[in-house]
Amino acid sequence: MQKIILASQSPRRKQLLEWAAVPFEIIVKETKEDFPPHLAIEEIPIHIARQKALAVQSLVPEGIVTLAADTVVVLEDRVIGKPVHREEAVSMLLALAGQVHRVITGVVLKQGEKEISFSDITEVAFHPLTLEQIEFYVDQYKPYDKAGAYAIQEWIGVVGIRYINGDFYNVMGLPVSRVLQALSNW
Repeated sequence: MQKIILASQSPRRKQLLEWAAVPFEIIVKETKEDFPPHLAIEEIPIHIARQKALAVQSLVPEGIVTLAADTVVVLEDRVIGKPVHREEAVSMLLALAGQVHRVITGVVLKQGEKEISFSDITEVAFHPLTLEQIEFYVDQYKPYDKAGAYAIQEWIGVVGIRYINGDFYNVMGLPVSRVLQALSNW
C-alpha cells in the first residue's frame, strides 16, 4: 500500500492505522471544529474532516492521499463534543449513562481534486453508571480530548458499555475497515 498522510493528532487514529499496517505520515494544521447550523447531523463530522484535509493539502506532496477524520457523539439528536473541563465531562457521562447514543465518524480521503467522503455510525448503549464511577473515570483518564468524554477502549468501556451495534473501531475514532476498502478502490 502506498503511504498516506494522516491529518490528525489523535493517538487512537495513529494506533489504528499502525495496527492495520498502513504506511503513513502525520501532517496537521490547526483547524476550527465548527460547522454550519443547517448541516444534517451525519454531515457534521464529514464537514469537519474536510476542513482538516483542506488545511494540510498545500503541505502534502502531489500524488499522496490525505486521510482526515472527525468523530461526534449524538444523544437524542444533540451533538456532544469534547468536554472543556472536569464538570463538563462528568455532566456528559451522566447524560450518556443508561442511554443509547450514536457515534458518528466522518472520513475524508483527498488527493488533489479527487475526494471520497463518508460517515460511519455505531450505536452504543451504556449501563446505568453511578456518579462515583463517572468521577473515578474522569479523574483517572482525563477524557478531555474525546467526543462524549469517553474512550471505549478505556476503563469506562470495559465496565460501562452494555452493547454496541456497529464498528468498535469507529467508536475509537476511525472505521478502519471502511477506510481500507476506500483506499483499495482508489
